[in-house]
Amino acid sequence: QLQLAESGGGSVQSGGSLRLSCEAPGSIDVYGAVWFRRAPGEEREGVLCISSNGEVTKYADSVKGRFTIDREKGKNLVYLQMNSLRSEESGVYSCAAGLFSCRVDRSTSGIASWGQGTLVTVSS
Repeated sequence: QLQLAESGGGSVQSGGSLRLSCEAPGSIDVYGAVWFRRAPGEEREGVLCISSNGEVTKYADSVKGRFTIDREKGKNLVYLQMNSLRSEESGVYSCAAGLFSCRVDRSTSGIASWGQGTLVTVSS
């Protein structure tokens, strides 16, 4: 089973940046990948998605122009670059992989594996 591991979370002030990584020893390269966020007291929601070949990306409207997702093929890595962070974007960020058409919503259909999550805290 594909095992995912996120890293790069931490604390940052509003307006700051963080870069999260999702690594899957083995192979995440053949799967689509989604970054989810679960803010305190809220449901988990998809934030960005990237297709297995990297050609298709989907962004939640709230992060367009500030967040980017990319992947490093051959190294089994998917990245989430977050710029101009806002306090309401604090939460646990998790990567997920599977076979699905790229989307950003609350659906978990097609997801085969999840990472344990990494905490992002944005202070105002």
